[in-house]
Amino acid sequence: MLIRIRNNLARNINKLIKLIFDIVVGLLICIPIIPIIIACAIWVKLDSKGPIFYNAKRIGKNGKEFTCYKFRSMYTNGDELLTQYLAENPVAKKEWDEFQKLHDFDPRVTKAGKIMRKTSLDELPQILNVLKGEMSLVGPRPYLPREKEMMGHFYNIIISTVPGITGYWQVNGRSDVTFEGRLRMDDWYIRNWSVWIDIILLIKTIKAVFCSKGAV
Repeated sequence: MLIRIRNNLARNINKLIKLIFDIVVGLLICIPIIPIIIACAIWVKLDSKGPIFYNAKRIGKNGKEFTCYKFRSMYTNGDELLTQYLAENPVAKKEWDEFQKLHDFDPRVTKAGKIMRKTSLDELPQILNVLKGEMSLVGPRPYLPREKEMMGHFYNIIISTVPGITGYWQVNGRSDVTFEGRLRMDDWYIRNWSVWIDIILLIKTIKAVFCSKGAV
């Protein structure tokens, strides 16, 4: 009876503060990264056949799906390549079932895509999602629609806010964290949110990107 469960991002004033922070910082970031985005677009086009962008559906606020913008980092027949690879490699299949990712080798990823993922350059177009209000600079992971059932009781708290380009789990292990571990970290972030935490996570993200820590 005396225990009070926090949810800092449930307060309207905190939502407004976070929105203003995203718009102001997002605009400041957008201007200098435009040349990098153009260079990456050319790189993707020259590296492999297919579209420049991979516009995937993700679960957004209140469970509403939105289009998440990313540079294409996989071959166009990536799902077919993955299915075949997992069928032939039981160790990789076990890793996929636990993490929903492959750390050492992913047959779907292109040469350019591997480097962009290491440096998180593939996620630069998501700044447009931030300016549209569909994402935040910092927030919970943008989960796939097919992962909804796997999210269990964490689902309701995670969809109470918009997902982020980066977040608590990305700078605390990134791909080394299990799927359940990501959910718990996202839950902690939402309940304990503050502008100061967002600033710290943005700084840590820059450090993690340059060190390529835990990226795939």
